[in-house]
Amino acid sequence: MVIIAYEYIDPLWQPLPDPQAWGPEIDHWVLDVQASRPQLRYWLQRLAPGYWLLHQLSALGQTVVEVSDRLRQLEAANITVIALAEGYVSDRPPSGDQVLFLWDQVKQQLHQQTLCHSHARNRLKRRPPPGRAPYGYRRGKEHYVIDRAAAVVVKDFVEHFLLYGSLSAAVRFIADTYHKRISVATGRRWLTHPVYRGHLYYQGKTVIPHTHAPLIAPDEAAQVDRLLRRQRSLPRRSASAPHPLAGLVICGECQQRFGRTQVQPYRQPSQYAYLRPLHCPFSPKCRSIPYDAALAAVIDQIAKRLPPAIAQLCLPLPTLTTQMEAIDRQLQQLTELERQGLLNAETVQLRRYKLAGERARIEAQQAQLPPSNLLQLAVTLGQPQFWYQLSAAEQRFYLREFLRAIEVTSRPPQPWSIHLRFIWESPIGGVS
Repeated sequence: MVIIAYEYIDPLWQPLPDPQAWGPEIDHWVLDVQASRPQLRYWLQRLAPGYWLLHQLSALGQTVVEVSDRLRQLEAANITVIALAEGYVSDRPPSGDQVLFLWDQVKQQLHQQTLCHSHARNRLKRRPPPGRAPYGYRRGKEHYVIDRAAAVVVKDFVEHFLLYGSLSAAVRFIADTYHKRISVATGRRWLTHPVYRGHLYYQGKTVIPHTHAPLIAPDEAAQVDRLLRRQRSLPRRSASAPHPLAGLVICGECQQRFGRTQVQPYRQPSQYAYLRPLHCPFSPKCRSIPYDAALAAVIDQIAKRLPPAIAQLCLPLPTLTTQMEAIDRQLQQLTELERQGLLNAETVQLRRYKLAGERARIEAQQAQLPPSNLLQLAVTLGQPQFWYQLSAAEQRFYLREFLRAIEVTSRPPQPWSIHLRFIWESPIGGVS
């Protein structure tokens, strides 16, 4: 008795199956990748008693009538058909309501396959997925177009986040300014979703780059990603604190964080700020230090250490650029092969779709690299007067771009001191 495992897949949206999944007992593994099912027609002309194994009955055709006719043809040749999804075995055919339920399942499977095929066609043509357009866009004939009234809200939200580094503050800002109320989760989606960067996002895994006008420019997107990544290691309330050292200062002895405390001396017009350890386990506790003096010491160390540290920093080799150039060459070759008639249009479309997704993945990796003008920027940041011309929010932004932590040693009776830990250095203690 011959055992045949038959499968049909749509290569536009289904991966190539593994024949080993059927086990070593089968005699033949038959696969069709065309809707006309040429392999199935070939084997239907050479039927012999045995067993046919299927994942679904819908693999036998494109319509219920076609599936029914081919199933009847197999059973007439003394072949036992086993469909795993439906639990169907032709030796024990269903009866009554079970028959109606079986063919209703087949009808739903065929309908689902038709929908998936249509969606895959749209992906190959770089068309948006079905459903409502994201906030800030509206559906055009072939792609998303910017909704000018809503896009202003998204752009101002992004600018406010880049300036102050707080999701909750940006959410409150657009609620007060535009009376648009969203959750923090929605705000995070605006910042990170590929659609706002000009890309399409299919099925939660494939990104097709540069399909429509972006609301977040590439340089802004890279800054957003760096800010969100840095904020994961900071206390929640430090994200948008008004002073630049918030969340960065830790004790060099016990790794506990320092907090900023502000007091106003009796009958004095000015306030006095200092940093104090929040949960120091030592006795006597580590000393508090003047805030302004600590900030000045940080700026002084940055001026001395940052330019040479960046000069010695081994930046990644330009392998990503080389990979993107290779993908661009493959795309050009596809056009030439299609013109010569060596590849049909459907194969070229499918290959372009896969190469575009790979290129988008590499571009996302490249966006996380340090900017190309990093050395020139280090020269500017190495000048103390530059820092004193910045606002507190701007100081906070640059400090978090380069610093992992500011390590303070203030154990009495020794004078206090600080040491900077840059982001490319290994984490210290529990700080990550």
